[in-house]
Amino acid sequence: MSEKSLPTNRWDEDLALILAAAVAAGDTALGYFRRTVDVRWKNEGRSPVSEADLAANDILKARLLGARPDYGWLSEETDDDETRLSRDTVFVVDPIDGTRAFIAGKELWCISVAIVHRGLPAAGVLYAPALGELFEATHDGEARMNGEPIAVREPAPNEKLQVAVAEDLSRKLISPYRESIARVPHVPSLAYRLAMIADGRIDGTIIKRNSHDWDLAAADLILARAGGTLCGLDGMPLSYNRPIVSHGFLSAASGAALPALLAASRPLAH
Repeated sequence: MSEKSLPTNRWDEDLALILAAAVAAGDTALGYFRRTVDVRWKNEGRSPVSEADLAANDILKARLLGARPDYGWLSEETDDDETRLSRDTVFVVDPIDGTRAFIAGKELWCISVAIVHRGLPAAGVLYAPALGELFEATHDGEARMNGEPIAVREPAPNEKLQVAVAEDLSRKLISPYRESIARVPHVPSLAYRLAMIADGRIDGTIIKRNSHDWDLAAADLILARAGGTLCGLDGMPLSYNRPIVSHGFLSAASGAALPALLAASRPLAH
């Protein structure tokens, strides 16, 4: 991420805005949690959306665009409007990342809100209300969880890396790197999984194809400010608010773990 591409002012105010909006949306969603909610399916039946997702989305859109009407808008739960491509600054939102977990009554879901400026995250918030965890960062500030600084874990020499990776992908990883990895059980929210790297609970993850800007942008920034990296399998950083908002295979890890994880993942790049 090139900080030279981002202005060094104004993001603290924007962070306060998105933090308050994320908390309001998350607390509203929490009111639906572990209750019977209406659910419909989109993307040819592959993705659920609940009435809690839509309620959270409404709150975020009203608060954020009400305060910054000149910003663009990209949300998983709003039909895409390509006018966002003409805006330098865009809200990138997932009202509930981990909807399947939410519907199942599991706590691993969060509200993800980022401000992207000229393709790069400038401010980001993840709020996991069922866990009481609030992550935040700006592009030139610390990553924090519940107000306290966080940092990635640096594994000891010869220590196995704690990596969240699907079982089918783990079988494709190259030896001997594969033997240096201890597979972490599935984490249903991708954004929260990246936050777990940022605060040192796990060392890395390999992300399947077809993640989206709204899954990644806020967590990408939080992870970067905590000392980690999210990138393609070629090691290149991500760019957001493009015409196509989906991504290919990705890897994320602490600085110490990333080279081994990228080397292990080479077969997935073909």
